[in-house]
Amino acid sequence: MASTRKSSRKPEQENQAHPTFRSREERLDDGKRMRSQIPREAHAKWQAPGRQRDVVAILEQSNRDRLQELVPIRYGRMLRSPFTFLRGSAALMAHDLSKGPNIGVTVQACGDCHLLNFGLFATPERNLVFDLNDFDETLPAPWEWDIKRLVVSFAVAARDGGATDARARKIAIACARAYREHLRRFSKMKPLEVWYSRLDAQELLDTAPDAKALKFRQQLFERARERVMESVFPKIAGQVAGQPRIVDQPPVIQHVADPEFMVRVHQGMAAYRQSLSDERRVLLDRYRLVDAALKVVGIGSVGTRCYIMLLFSEENHPLILQFKESCRSVLEPYAGKSQFDNQGQRVVMGQRLMQSSSDIFLGWVRGPGGYDFFVRQLRDMKMSVPLQNISATQLERYAELCALTLARAHAKSGDAATISGYLGKSEVFDEAVGDFALLYADQTERDHAQLLKAARSGRVNVLHEE
Repeated sequence: MASTRKSSRKPEQENQAHPTFRSREERLDDGKRMRSQIPREAHAKWQAPGRQRDVVAILEQSNRDRLQELVPIRYGRMLRSPFTFLRGSAALMAHDLSKGPNIGVTVQACGDCHLLNFGLFATPERNLVFDLNDFDETLPAPWEWDIKRLVVSFAVAARDGGATDARARKIAIACARAYREHLRRFSKMKPLEVWYSRLDAQELLDTAPDAKALKFRQQLFERARERVMESVFPKIAGQVAGQPRIVDQPPVIQHVADPEFMVRVHQGMAAYRQSLSDERRVLLDRYRLVDAALKVVGIGSVGTRCYIMLLFSEENHPLILQFKESCRSVLEPYAGKSQFDNQGQRVVMGQRLMQSSSDIFLGWVRGPGGYDFFVRQLRDMKMSVPLQNISATQLERYAELCALTLARAHAKSGDAATISGYLGKSEVFDEAVGDFALLYADQTERDHAQLLKAARSGRVNVLHEE
């Protein structure tokens, strides 16, 4: 006899459980029709904001929950150049992008999609892959926001490197074109093929366009493979009174003076363990915690709570885990709240959804103080492409790799066919976004100058590191 008990699911949950399947051609047509509502040329526009948009006020709002003693370091790093300003001002650009055109199709967005948040890292199988590697701001949001932030980052970086506006625009267009073309390719693939797709080191070597590019990639891969625990450990830890300890390197790495700190760390480790699958708990249990310290990371993340944990196996093999605070995404005021109450879980789930493969120790925890964290290994072959002395040709090729990677990530979580239908086969969108990239690069330079003015007037405190 069938049960008469009513379902506890909400209507929206029922819809998620039983999605309406529509053909790729139908969804392509949907995308094409959206062009009449929002022409692709509309993405070229950027209207410089008025005085009501206070750059410093928006940045200060994003500092609200940070460790205030570290905020001057954040400003010091942001002020180095317009590009470092862009890296640290995801909240500001989220505010701006929210006012631009979007067709209403959401994906799992990175939220801070600039060119240095892509790079190399090791898969659990110890293969070296190229992928997105920063998800602090990830949230379901319009696809346009990620691709626009990415092309702008290339335009600003190109200018910082001395490229002309014409060349910077060409690089931005190449990035948008690669995103459009690869997204269409992914829209034709089976869902499992998209999920299995990855860009590994061998493929990057096989597709190198010339001998110079091949040599550059080989050298980069060799450097990445050296960034394993055995090489990282001596730079961070040493012997103190005969015991292995993290070495203080203030203000970047330092121990916490609070005598109750290690008690809370052990509590946090126990809670983090519960976020892991059973087989990975067995692996974690092979190690014991011996020390922990505060670490200052990145540019946009400076001031958030980030701790490194030093662990050892029975045979004294080291493991270093990074507990990085997860605040609410900068996209949240414009895209809505996450379905996850724990912001660390938000980051982990977004990362798993967007990456081709994720860290074996990836997990989350709400610490005893009520702060949310996500957890991963520290620098497991993690390497970004160095921008020093990079040529415009190399930057353009790198833009195409990042765009391919972003297209795959968006195709995993979003409706690639509808977006592809909107983008089409012409370069109309590419050209529009190329124009936008230069206009917003101008805006970034003005915003950088505004923060510099605030620093000189004393409105914000700045610490310049040596």
